[in-house]
Amino acid sequence: MTTSQALDVRAHINGRKMSGYQWLLLILCFMIVATDGMDVAIMGFLAPDITREWSISRAAFGVVMSAAPLGLAIGALLVGPMSDRFGRKKLLMVSVAWFGILSLISAASTNVVELSALRFLTGLGLGAAMPNTTTLLSEYVPERSRSTLLAIMFTGFNLGSALVGFGAAAILPHYGWRMVLVAGGLIPLICLPFYLWLVPESVRFLVVRKFPSERIGRTLSRVVGGSFGTDQPFTISEPQVTGSQPGKILLSGAYRKTTLSLWGTYFMGLLVIYLLSGWLPTLIKDAGLPIERAANITALFQLGGTVGALVVGYFMDRMSPNKVIGFAYVAGAVFILLVASGSVTSGMFAAYVLLAGFCMSGAQTGMNAFAPSCYPTVVRATGVSWMQGIGRFGSILGSFAGGLLLSLGWTFSSVLAVLAIPATLAAIIIVLSTYGQNKTAVAS
Repeated sequence: MTTSQALDVRAHINGRKMSGYQWLLLILCFMIVATDGMDVAIMGFLAPDITREWSISRAAFGVVMSAAPLGLAIGALLVGPMSDRFGRKKLLMVSVAWFGILSLISAASTNVVELSALRFLTGLGLGAAMPNTTTLLSEYVPERSRSTLLAIMFTGFNLGSALVGFGAAAILPHYGWRMVLVAGGLIPLICLPFYLWLVPESVRFLVVRKFPSERIGRTLSRVVGGSFGTDQPFTISEPQVTGSQPGKILLSGAYRKTTLSLWGTYFMGLLVIYLLSGWLPTLIKDAGLPIERAANITALFQLGGTVGALVVGYFMDRMSPNKVIGFAYVAGAVFILLVASGSVTSGMFAAYVLLAGFCMSGAQTGMNAFAPSCYPTVVRATGVSWMQGIGRFGSILGSFAGGLLLSLGWTFSSVLAVLAIPATLAAIIIVLSTYGQNKTAVAS
């Protein structure tokens, strides 16, 4: 009696062309990330109408703006270890249902306390969705094009954030801010049945958790291709890790420097992006433009990020990823200064906003594509989600700081100009990161 040779799942995926189902999975993850991006960005476009209707200050509304990012941070920190234990798909489906339902409920808010609490709960689901889509797709695509494909997926976030801006501009004058929240909740819930039907569990997770060979083979054949017997053994060629607690593994000697550099860079990047995208509509409106025009200009920031993500991802697959990301952050700092020094009525103002989004959101998306390559399967979801969770505290600071600085009388230019500092710090941290010490060992 002979025993079949174990099939290396990683080598099998890397050795084949992208199947139709892998492209379908990319589209499904793109759609999930797009609805996530819509809900994350939605409050920035609703702030002027809500503050006027409820007669509250911008500083008071800053609590609402920071509530969802706080939920995002906690959701991301919680979901990583759970995903590494229970599976990527289960946590992803729960998160989509969660933030869709909570967005609908948020539309019935009558005061700042209610809206803040509901936005926090919405954030828990939003924070769980992003790391799971990142991890799931990264474990199904060939490594040679992983950064590009993950960047394509993450353009969904930028596109969703931009679409909600255009949608808000169309809906607000006729139906009010509550209807924008209703639309933001209905879209993911309508899509959920298709996700449940079509999104597979990660085959690498199935191998690591020692699921039956028959299920592993069936899933791998369905998504990637190939024919396998019911008794075919499977394995993954990646380094073994010691210890059962993901947090300790991430901060162990082998991964500590990489983990801390990911956290620091992601924190700085989100601080810039959230303050800029969250408060730019209000700042532009204060400068004399109508809210519809302010929403459209801010949407250009997200559209620029959509293209920037693709460009950054393309070069990450061909050059040193951390240096590509660092260069994008530095360029982002330059265009932020140009935005700060320009007039909203200038013909170049919208172009500077577009280019700032191209660089900053492009770099931030590059971080999401970069992180999965730094960790093995057994702790990958935790590594990705904790980077996003720790980084979310930067978005909380950015959301809150915008309202605080405006209430202290800071000018349009000074609020924006100060953002060049964290953008530059993000570049320095990632360029000086220790990427490379784990790439040969992990690269999975």
